[in-house]
Amino acid sequence: MPYKHNEPRRHKIPKARYRVENWREYDAALRDRGSVTVWVTPEATAAWRPAKTGRPGRSAHYSDVAIETGVMLRLAFARPWRQTEGLLRSVARLLGLSMDVPDHTTLSGRSAALSLVTALTCRLVRSPS
Repeated sequence: MPYKHNEPRRHKIPKARYRVENWREYDAALRDRGSVTVWVTPEATAAWRPAKTGRPGRSAHYSDVAIETGVMLRLAFARPWRQTEGLLRSVARLLGLSMDVPDHTTLSGRSAALSLVTALTCRLVRSPS
């Protein structure tokens, strides 16, 4: 075991100790870390399905708003496409909305064509974090 080879000579960093004196506020702050607030306007739910184009051929099943919502959630929570699909489904279920959610292949395929998403992902890749 290489990490135990120099164990007696290794510098030990003492663990930091913090005294928490305001347990009620500390406990409430830890609970609030898991809070997620989502606002969905009636206009956004109405724009979930695309408008009829009148052109021949099959129209898209989901609008660009639906795809951008999925991609934004994916970028915000750093999740893969399948988990993003599940997150969208659970948000729709929690809000009591009966709308279809794009599957992970639709999200990944259509996200490449969106200019906003391309700009955001390029900016996230370039930013030194």
